Amino acid sequence: MRSPRAPLSRRPLPSLRSLRAPRSPRRRFGAFAVALACAAASLLPAAGPAAAAAPPPVAGALSAYDIGAVYTAGVSSGGYMATQLHVAYSGAVAGSAVFASGPYDCARGSLPTALNACMDTVQGLSVAALEQATRDRAAQGQVDPVENLAGDPVYVFGGSNDTTVKRPVVDALADYYGRFGARVRYDRSTAAGHSWVTPLGPNSCAVTASPYLNDCGTDAEGALLGHLLGAVAPPGSGTGGTLVRFDQDAYAPGGSAAALSMGREGFAYVPASCAAGARCSLLVALHGCKQGYAYQGFGTRFVENAYLNEYADTNGLVVLYPQAAPTSTLENPNGCWNWWGYLGDTAYARHGGKQIEAVMGMVRALGGGGGTGTPPSDGRTVLAATDAETGYVKAAADGSGAAVGTLKGLYGLALGRGADGRTNRTVVSFDTSRIPAGKEVTRAWLTVTRSSGSGDPWSSPAGNRLLADVRTGCFGGCAVEAADFSAAPTVAGGAEIGAFASGSAVSTDLSPAALAALNRGGTTQFRLGFAQAQAGTAYLFVNQGAPVTLTVEYR
Repeated sequence: MRSPRAPLSRRPLPSLRSLRAPRSPRRRFGAFAVALACAAASLLPAAGPAAAAAPPPVAGALSAYDIGAVYTAGVSSGGYMATQLHVAYSGAVAGSAVFASGPYDCARGSLPTALNACMDTVQGLSVAALEQATRDRAAQGQVDPVENLAGDPVYVFGGSNDTTVKRPVVDALADYYGRFGARVRYDRSTAAGHSWVTPLGPNSCAVTASPYLNDCGTDAEGALLGHLLGAVAPPGSGTGGTLVRFDQDAYAPGGSAAALSMGREGFAYVPASCAAGARCSLLVALHGCKQGYAYQGFGTRFVENAYLNEYADTNGLVVLYPQAAPTSTLENPNGCWNWWGYLGDTAYARHGGKQIEAVMGMVRALGGGGGTGTPPSDGRTVLAATDAETGYVKAAADGSGAAVGTLKGLYGLALGRGADGRTNRTVVSFDTSRIPAGKEVTRAWLTVTRSSGSGDPWSSPAGNRLLADVRTGCFGGCAVEAADFSAAPTVAGGAEIGAFASGSAVSTDLSPAALAALNRGGTTQFRLGFAQAQAGTAYLFVNQGAPVTLTVEYR
């Protein structure tokens, strides 16, 4: 990342030097952010796009199709997001294709690390440490079981003239996937700059400049799709389907795409055959920095020139084009995807990550992500709580004066008695329709991660118990409301969480009645609360750094 050239996960990655631009008094890492954004921006060529290959966008909504498998693909910051989606939801995503980016969660939540280890090589990059961190997350239910990655097709592309994300970083991505048994095809044969390589690219191969679409005289899309899907038919015109322009707010946790640094508008290319009911695959295609629709009039150039719609028409492939967008602050001015934890999203690379959950919501709306991809080999699905339907409620010890808690965004979800003398209960919501159809659920449990607290709520009074009530569907409306504090559950005390002072804790297995109460057709809500009101202030907060998860085993 020495000079702005190709598209990065946050902003098109320019160069590391250009990333180190002016510092902002507003944020401790403001200067780094600006530099990274600039670097990412310069990652893509500036020349105009080739003739548009996509039909004009038509306003509409995402509809469900017969999707047999889901894959991800991306460049720069979009490449990092493609890998994050694949690793976090490997039970639903069957493979990935990545241009010009490094291994999963390379940045580890640190912007300096992103700049110095995940774009440049100034700082060491330990693939072994990243592998172990991924395995630890899987053990905690924060990402799907890593066993799912074994045998998955992964296409990696790195150009020899890419000085934004240097070759050793891309090498590390191939190494990372290989450690989990993925089938990696690594193309490092061209002199490409930092870019998405496409026959429709207006830039010459070695350039790193906007629009970061480079023609290297090769068909990288045919190669990557051939690796992901198997043999592919020759491309068509890319105009035989419908390009749907949809509202991304509908899929953003909290209802605002802008709050996540995503655009209001997203796009999906739907071939006529898929619309007519044919079994199709779904590819999530993620642009790089400075390539989003809302970035300074960039528009649909990536959608039109990525050379994916052409293959979509002839190979039964729905292509989803989610859109990141720039912030008006120094957090993400180049509209990169979140691969280092901007806007305070510490879960950005795992279940509960706001952008990840938004994109997965789109995938499910298109008919993917439920039974898509290869099901977990051990018969296990890990579900992250639905953020928009998760929160906490507080009331007097007798349940009177109930109200929705307001500190979720600052501290997490409250449990126990707060300093205000009120008792807190937490409601967490899961889309349990994602449990594979036709399977018998044999076991399930909750995992919660503590972020802070005061006192020991389990010892006030002595022997107090933290219980999980289960509700088939929702306690009231699915959004958290005051009445949830006392609403009747389907099963009371379906599981219990023992005392823990830090880290994560796993509940007891759900009781047989609680297992039977899981809603296989939609939402299941759990209400966590102590059996007895505490005599004094004693509470904990959970769900701040990691979402509550529900792990389900089946046969």
